[in-house]
Amino acid sequence: MTAKPAFHRILEPLQLRHKTLRNRINFGAHTANMAEDGLPGSRHLGYYRERARGGAAMIVVEPMPVHQTARLTRGNFRHDDDAVIPGFRAITEACKAEGAVMVHQLYHVGQHGDFDNSYSANWSPSGLPSYHDGDGSHRMREAEIEEIIESFVRAAVRAKACGFDGVELFGPYNSLIEQFWLPWSNRRDDRWGGSFENRMRFSTEITSRIRAAAGDEFIIGLASSIDTSVDVGMGTELLQEIAAYHDTRALIDYITCGTGSYFDHSSVMPTFLFADKLGAPHAQALKEVCKHIRVQAESHIRTPENANEVISSRQADMVSIVRGQIADPYWVKKVAGGRDTEVRGCISCNQMCWGRRSRDYWISCLVNPSAGREFEWGGDTFIPARTPKRVLVVGGGPAGLEAARVAAERGHSVTLAEAASQLGGQFRLAGMQPRRSQILELIDWYEQQLTRLGVRVLLNAPLDAAEIAGHDVDEIVIATGSQPAGTGFQRGLPGQDRLPGVDLPNVWSVEDVMTRTARLGDHVLLIDDTGDWRGLGTALEIAARGHSVTVVTAWPVLGRYLQRTESDGVARARLKTAGGGWITDAVVKEWHGDGATVRCHLDGTETVIRADTLVLATTNVSDTWVLDDLAEQVPALMPKIIGDALAPRLAVAAIYEGRVLGQSI
Repeated sequence: MTAKPAFHRILEPLQLRHKTLRNRINFGAHTANMAEDGLPGSRHLGYYRERARGGAAMIVVEPMPVHQTARLTRGNFRHDDDAVIPGFRAITEACKAEGAVMVHQLYHVGQHGDFDNSYSANWSPSGLPSYHDGDGSHRMREAEIEEIIESFVRAAVRAKACGFDGVELFGPYNSLIEQFWLPWSNRRDDRWGGSFENRMRFSTEITSRIRAAAGDEFIIGLASSIDTSVDVGMGTELLQEIAAYHDTRALIDYITCGTGSYFDHSSVMPTFLFADKLGAPHAQALKEVCKHIRVQAESHIRTPENANEVISSRQADMVSIVRGQIADPYWVKKVAGGRDTEVRGCISCNQMCWGRRSRDYWISCLVNPSAGREFEWGGDTFIPARTPKRVLVVGGGPAGLEAARVAAERGHSVTLAEAASQLGGQFRLAGMQPRRSQILELIDWYEQQLTRLGVRVLLNAPLDAAEIAGHDVDEIVIATGSQPAGTGFQRGLPGQDRLPGVDLPNVWSVEDVMTRTARLGDHVLLIDDTGDWRGLGTALEIAARGHSVTVVTAWPVLGRYLQRTESDGVARARLKTAGGGWITDAVVKEWHGDGATVRCHLDGTETVIRADTLVLATTNVSDTWVLDDLAEQVPALMPKIIGDALAPRLAVAAIYEGRVLGQSI
């Protein structure tokens, strides 16, 4: 008798109208932003087909704007245009052939539009301001409401022509549908507002007309979210009432529930600062009132354990795993094959998914650089090398780990030499910051993969040029990383290469803090020159150890480059709660040993801040001594250089370069 997989509940099939989902894990809607000239193309096809191959039961393709006023991103599809049909046909047919049910999300964000992309006024029920920017919106006339309803219907009929099995209506995050539902955003006194029934009329008309136009065997889903950060947001009781209303009238086949809204955008795509299974309790609340429609949970349900618990405890009928299947497109297939420990976990960093989308690029993934490049790279699989080689990788940080893994996957014989007693390099130190242990889980995954692939790992093995040259190998990869610059250089003082006082004994680097080498005093002053987790994450760690910490940054906001990941506000709140403080638009002009002269960028005033310790969160410099020695001693050697050894950057660059190099050997 064959033993059941460890998480068998998520592998059970589920009936959804006329379709049977092969399991309970779906790849939910999100803006991949990959369209070219408004059309789905090869990048989209490779991206979605890879998740279908990986076992996703249902794929909800990224939102289609239903109207010119709905267009929100550069990579949106053309609305109301049959030119999209061939491209979508290719996607739906390819994904269906792999066993996935295909649904297309239809959206309009109402008052929260973006003129820069739509070149249209934002249309809304009551003409309230946008939370996307500083614009106001246009209060729709009744004829315009009818125009939008019909645009949803036309989009649904076109989705059917594209081969989709159904559509999902975008109702969460205070989008247009929710704007009609909520008393706060629907202040109309006609038949579209006022009473509960009137506020339901907009979604009722959309769903009823789609059913009449698309037929009985067409799935209609509805996305929703809960936001308790403000009193006027969508609360649990109101959403239960809305769900029950649609359930009783058989208007929809499923409802999916997430978290957050334009009022609290940080919890729409929760980073590691949030708890796991954030959306599960909200899905459970909907399941309590829905007798017919299926309920899907989403929002930070990352792992097989998370998903299996949600299904087993009957909190939901199915689970949407988006970032998890971006990070590992074969998430479901691995779980089904009893290889759940091989799932490459999402680290909830948002750097390349929402981080790229927030800058209007197509999305990718820090831990899986093949995301968005499947059509070029053949997905997250590897072509065996024609001629197996002996490869030496020097350095066990993220660049070296990925290069070694990929080279070994392709059949090369790989030796990885790491100078420290553990793998991970700077990445491991980042994983030691508060709530960032998902990084350590990823390093554990790398170690498991290297063992599986037979990579020879040498720890406590710093190699000099002669030792490297002495290895009988065909390829040498230098991934030695970077080291603290130690100069105290700040971008806000470009003419000052070295901070006066930086050589005093109570000055430490971020690396010193995270390795506990630093001897911190009661009050720590931290220079944040990078605007990312080096500064803010280390400040949180210092505060967690019981020290008083004040951050000085030249940026206008603490965590400047974390804004793109929607994690800066939550991190600042945690630092504030821990007693930390910060000074923006300022630089440290000089360190005195017992304090610093801080200059304000805005008016040039200078203030002395008393402190016991100075910590430098500044940009590192490449560790190139071994390269320099190789060039001098063995000039014939031509090693490959990747990661911080090439140029100090974030882990995403290191993993990307490791992947590209591993594929090229």
